[in-house]
Amino acid sequence: MGEIDLDLQTVEEELDDEEEGDDGGGRVVLGVLDGSTPDEEWVEIVEDGGTLVLSIEGDVNELAAGFAGGVREIDGDLMQFRGFLVVTPPGVGIDASRLD
Repeated sequence: MGEIDLDLQTVEEELDDEEEGDDGGGRVVLGVLDGSTPDEEWVEIVEDGGTLVLSIEGDVNELAAGFAGGVREIDGDLMQFRGFLVVTPPGVGIDASRLD
């Protein structure tokens, strides 16, 4: 078996660079969808790469109407699951295949 040359110093530097430039991507934000949070705030979180898991308190169609279009415009995805609305950023799909 051949020798593997790993430069761990460079790897650590790359990881540090990624953490410093963190723009919110990869975050999962838990919240309550009750109309008290501005629609623009939800869209901004998704634009920055965050996933929303929102507990629905009221009519989901009315409560999400103000930001659902904005999320879809940026190719995000929305799905209601039980009492929650899951909203993902572009490139993060919602796999519901295990619900069948």
